Amino acid sequence: MEIHHEQRYQELGIKERFVQDNYSRSIRNTLRGLHFQHPHAQGKLVMALEGTVYDVVLDIRKGSPTFGKWFGVELSGQNCKQMYIPPGCAHGFCVTSDTACFLYKCTAYYSPKDDRGILWNDPMLGIPWPVTQPILSQKDQAHPTLAAIDAELPRYESSR
Repeated sequence: MEIHHEQRYQELGIKERFVQDNYSRSIRNTLRGLHFQHPHAQGKLVMALEGTVYDVVLDIRKGSPTFGKWFGVELSGQNCKQMYIPPGCAHGFCVTSDTACFLYKCTAYYSPKDDRGILWNDPMLGIPWPVTQPILSQKDQAHPTLAAIDAELPRYESSR
């Protein structure tokens, strides 16, 4: 599978340069997210190298026409799909196979002081995760709802 092709990404409007790759391996029902960085936002190009995940991007940019909207897709080592998460959006995924190996290509370096999150099951979002009792990190269990952090969210900047 082709993992990176800069020219194709640029043709699709992804102009950022990827500076860091992250890898995670998780077991079935593990849910990670919804994560973002602010103010040093990261764009992410994500893919499952092995196994299957339900992957979600959530627009949290105040003033965006799609603010509070999410999109979910199945990514797997079989379908070789990738998803781009623009800077200013939150990201999460849930493992639906026995195990999954997941790769993130990031447009900015990880910044622990800017690490933020939104509660995975925020009722205002209505994301239909494929698991009701996920395996969550302590950090992911403690994230606030989107409404609770409204004042801390990034602003949308139109490219027009």
